[in-house]
Amino acid sequence: MLHLHKAEAPKSVACKIITVSDTRTEETDKSGKLMKQYLKTHHHQVHAYQVVKDEQEEIRKAIEDGTANPYIDAILINGGTGIAKRDVTIEVVEQLLDKEIPGFGEIFRMLSYQEDIGSAAILSRATAGVANHTAIFSTPGSSGAVKLAMEHLIIPEIGHVMREINKDLKE
Repeated sequence: MLHLHKAEAPKSVACKIITVSDTRTEETDKSGKLMKQYLKTHHHQVHAYQVVKDEQEEIRKAIEDGTANPYIDAILINGGTGIAKRDVTIEVVEQLLDKEIPGFGEIFRMLSYQEDIGSAAILSRATAGVANHTAIFSTPGSSGAVKLAMEHLIIPEIGHVMREINKDLKE
């Protein structure tokens, strides 16, 4: 059954990338560029990209603009996921989700623990879900975290996630 679902999944997904950072600019945003590269290499499109400050209203507006855009299927967010007081991405994302995909964060932390950062993986607050028929993936902002999420989770499943979201619209 899983093979059928993946076979029916769209091969190209229209995406928006949001980098949350108080210090990065479009020129210095390595993680956002890495997300773009992975998406384009795997035949997905980047329809929008922006860098926003780690402020709840800026993050919320960027996400809501993406979920309201009929040409955006998925939003990929990096940054602002730590446990410092300024890190508010997860709080904003969770408020906007209609459905959470808890396995994303769970598996991301497991992979981080196994492949990269050991017990510091408990500090990772990666999450994913659906808001207004739009897939949302939120990862830490380091290039290593983005690479791990893109290679092991987002790229392999983004089409399948969109198939599942959109099958409700067809019924």
